[in-house]
Amino acid sequence: MKIQAPITAQETALEVQFQAKVDAEQRIEPKDWMPEAYRKTLIRQISQHAHSEIVGMLPEGNWITRAPSLKRKQILLAKVQDEAGHGLYLYAAAETLGIGRDQLIEELHSGKAKYSSIFNYPTISWADIGAIGWLVDGAAILNQIPICRCSYGPYARAMVRICKEESFHQRQGFEILLTLAQGSDAQRAMAQDAINRWYWPAVMMFGPSDGDSQHSEQSMRWKIKRFSNDELRQRFVDMIAEQIKVLGLTVPDPELKWNAERGHYDFGPIDWDEFWNVVKGNGPCNKERLRTRVQAYEQGAWVREAASAYARKKAAKA
Repeated sequence: MKIQAPITAQETALEVQFQAKVDAEQRIEPKDWMPEAYRKTLIRQISQHAHSEIVGMLPEGNWITRAPSLKRKQILLAKVQDEAGHGLYLYAAAETLGIGRDQLIEELHSGKAKYSSIFNYPTISWADIGAIGWLVDGAAILNQIPICRCSYGPYARAMVRICKEESFHQRQGFEILLTLAQGSDAQRAMAQDAINRWYWPAVMMFGPSDGDSQHSEQSMRWKIKRFSNDELRQRFVDMIAEQIKVLGLTVPDPELKWNAERGHYDFGPIDWDEFWNVVKGNGPCNKERLRTRVQAYEQGAWVREAASAYARKKAAKA
C-alpha cells in the first residue's frame, strides 16, 4: 500500500492561498500552483468531456448518408464536425494540465476513461437525430454553461464557443422533431418513439443523485462545478416539460406534474440500475462504440505519421 507523504506547512499555506483565489472568483491558469487533487479532478472531468464529444459523433454520423434531404445532410455534417472540434478544444485544455493526448486516447480505448453513458444507445430512426439534438444537447447545455465560469481558465474559455455551438445543435434537433410532429401520423409516431427512448437516458446525463456523487461537493468548493447534479436535473425536467407542449407530444413519465408549492415539476423515479449498468460497459452499444473508435484511430495512423513527417521536413528546411 502506498503511504501518502505528510502535508508540509508550505503546502498548507499554498492551499489556503489557492482556495482564497478560487473564492475570489479569480481564474487558475496552467502555470499557477494548484493542489494535485484539483489537477487530477480536472483531468478526469475534461478528458471525460472530450471523449464524450468524440464518441458522440458516432450515433449521429450513422445517419449522415441516410439524411432525408441534402439540406439535412449538410446540417448534420456541420454538427458532427462541431463535435470533433469540441473534442480537440477539450483535449488541448487537458494537455495544459501536464497530460499527453496519446495517454488520454489510450485510456479511452482501454476502457479506463469514461465518456457520457448517453452515447451507448442506438440511433434507429431519423427522429433519433432530433431527439439527440433537443434532449441530449439540451442537457449538455445546462451542464456546460456553468463551466464557462469554471475556476480553471483554459477549460472555462474553451466552453464559451462550445456552448454557443451546442445551442445551435439543440435548436436544430427541436426543429427536426417539430417538422415530424406536424407531418403524417407515421412521422408523428416516429418522433414520439424517439422521445420515449431518449428522455430518461437524457435525465440520467446529469450523473448520480447528489448523495451518491463522489466528486460533486469538492468540485463545487473548487468552483469546477457551480450547481449540483440534482439542481441541474430539475432545471432540465422543467425546461423539457414546457418545450414539449410546443411539439404536441408527451414526456414518457406518467408522474410528471407541476408542483405549485415547489415551483417545479415533480417527476418519477430514475432507473439507476440501468444507468450504472451502462456506465460499467454493459449498455446496448458500449462495445460497438469503443471498437469503432479504436478502428478509426488505427486506420488513421498513416495521416498522423504523414503530418509528423511533413513537420520534421519543414523544420529541417527552416
